[in-house]
Amino acid sequence: MAVESVQTAGLGGASGTLTALVAADGSASHRFLARLTTGIAPMRDLADAVHQFCLLHARHPDVIEQALGHSDEGATAAWMAEAAAGFAAERAYIVRLVAAAGPLPSTPGQAQSEAAIAAQRHALDMLAQSDRTGCADGTVLALVLDWPAIRALLDIAGERLGIDPPASALPPPFETATVIDALAATLPVERAMLFGAQQMLAQHRGLWDVLEARASARDAH
Repeated sequence: MAVESVQTAGLGGASGTLTALVAADGSASHRFLARLTTGIAPMRDLADAVHQFCLLHARHPDVIEQALGHSDEGATAAWMAEAAAGFAAERAYIVRLVAAAGPLPSTPGQAQSEAAIAAQRHALDMLAQSDRTGCADGTVLALVLDWPAIRALLDIAGERLGIDPPASALPPPFETATVIDALAATLPVERAMLFGAQQMLAQHRGLWDVLEARASARDAH
């Protein structure tokens, strides 16, 4: 969804714009996530999602840690440090889920999937290390706002695997909204922040597309 479309929807402030972007273009609106979280999804599809999100986000340094080293925005410094600590716990949770889920489900076209996710990791690395003021911050803000939808899927997988989901330590939405509005003090920074956010959401949607294609390939095999 274009930023311009969101901005004309009558939402106030940068936090309203970014929240609207996440609602429109984030994970929660993807049909495959809806399929996995409605009813009883095949365990192989849940396991595949856990494995692929592990490949994308359970690296060290992760996206937030990289951005923390590149952002010099005082408005996001404390929030970013809190987000980095919280996401480290999320990474540990994903690793536990992967260990419990066992091997990656056998899927036709595995090499193409690996190449697609490697490209996504590279794109996220570039966003997190961007020298454009506000871009890395927007990338992380969108990740944190989009994560609850992903976390809902991870928790379903955890429950099926006998793992009690830990409480999230990511910053709460009201803190994130305050940071967004403080960061968007000038139009160039706001635009860079929204660009980073859009690109992060595009990578997540791309991964859901990959997961949907992989599930279809397994069903047809």
